[in-house]
Amino acid sequence: MNHDLENKLKELPKEPGIYFHKNATGDVIYVGKAANLRNRVRQYFQASRTRDLKTEQLISNIADTDWMVVDSEIEALFLEAEMVRRYMPPYNILLRDDKSLSYIRIDIDSDYPTVSTTRQPQDDGARYFGPYFSLYNVRQALRLLRRIFPYATKQVGRQKRASLQYYLGLDPGLESGKTSVENYRVNLRRLIAVIEGKKRSIVKELEKEMHQAATEQEFEKAAQIRNQLRYLKELGKQIVFSDKEFLDLSKDQALTDLANLLGLDNPPARIEGYDISHLSGTNVVASMVVFTNGVSDRARYRKFKMSKQINDDYASMREALQRRFSEKNCKAWGLPDLILIDGGSQQLQVAVDVLDNYGLKIPAISISKRNEEVVVHRLRSNVKIRYLDELKIHPEPGVFVRLENEYYFVNLHVGQLNAGTHSKNLRGGNNSRYSDITKLFQRVRDESHRFAVSYHETLRRSGQLKSRLEDIPGVGDVIRKKLIKKFGSINGVKKASLDELQQVVGLKTGQKIYDYIYSPSHKIN
Repeated sequence: MNHDLENKLKELPKEPGIYFHKNATGDVIYVGKAANLRNRVRQYFQASRTRDLKTEQLISNIADTDWMVVDSEIEALFLEAEMVRRYMPPYNILLRDDKSLSYIRIDIDSDYPTVSTTRQPQDDGARYFGPYFSLYNVRQALRLLRRIFPYATKQVGRQKRASLQYYLGLDPGLESGKTSVENYRVNLRRLIAVIEGKKRSIVKELEKEMHQAATEQEFEKAAQIRNQLRYLKELGKQIVFSDKEFLDLSKDQALTDLANLLGLDNPPARIEGYDISHLSGTNVVASMVVFTNGVSDRARYRKFKMSKQINDDYASMREALQRRFSEKNCKAWGLPDLILIDGGSQQLQVAVDVLDNYGLKIPAISISKRNEEVVVHRLRSNVKIRYLDELKIHPEPGVFVRLENEYYFVNLHVGQLNAGTHSKNLRGGNNSRYSDITKLFQRVRDESHRFAVSYHETLRRSGQLKSRLEDIPGVGDVIRKKLIKKFGSINGVKKASLDELQQVVGLKTGQKIYDYIYSPSHKIN
């Protein structure tokens, strides 16, 4: 990296936008989008990043970088596609040649206009926008825009009633005559303008219409336009792709260090964390959280309610892992690159036993609670122990490794022992170059603990409500479900009037419940 470019990168803003990498002759060789331009662009020039050969080739040809700031991630997503079409940068093609491109399709001139996504544009008279490199990001953006500019995704045939999507404010309601085709097309043209990067002109147009409607005392119309404007201005707060920015270019520093520490061939792109939660063997649950490239991926979280409600963490962990790594779930969810168990050597023993039984060679480690140490089975954790053996013989400052009964206990923060359970920083301090790893472990471990506890609390509250309602004469499963659905909680049932109870469960049963609630000898707390 030349001196001028190094100084220029210091001026990068933290706003969303797109960036242009240029070669020595000033030609644009790559266009990318960013939720945070400063963080994203500087990643290219960090020596510690793990990159493939194509990315290394791109970086070797970067002589200059420019950028454009926009108001939101949605605008960055759409503007990136426009700039790629305009400049046809060679490295966008080279680095994306294994991706299926996607497009937005809007058949605005049809009798029943729809908005959809496709991978195969056709000469069918519709308008196509793209190409985009992530179909997920495009669909996420369209979902946000649909709240502002309602559109139909398909024709509903001969249905004459308004659909549920209309009442949710997501569909124009053409089939029931709620909106005319002409007005719907005006709405779609505004949607297209936003996709084309003309949001500011649409904001001005809507503001003018809102004031005009208010002047003419069309207050309902003015309120509708006001809501559109508010949603448009809130687009800057919406997350479209920022939590996925590490997926294509490089890995998190912690992942690179972790791969070196454990001798993994590649940084672990998918880490799964597991924990058990219960109260004296009741409402026993397990959690599975997923971190994709160091970022929590909540859409892939899973929770397990144990079939046996017993006070045995090892048996519960075994059941959870057996269910997770069943053939069905492996096919549906894929396999992780690293498993992180919340617990010590015995919990890890359960994990490696399950993996061995299923014939899976997945790296598995655990975090012991007492000293916050990384626990690795010397032979069965599916990591390359050579590096840990070298650490044991030639220890690094701030790192200590000991071997006990075929288990390595790796302390990455020597001098900070006896950390409290679920400490906030996993005791990782500045005295260790592995502080990034300890913070990553903390995020995964604490998130698996939080998710397990929250599910356990949900079941416990539900069970308490169920048992307290079942004490009422005449209340079985059917009536209890009706009461929960209507009133939400035992307090809601207590506050209900006799008339409200009778409307839900009938006159006779409602009277029984009401009498029981207010009887001094059967008062519900």
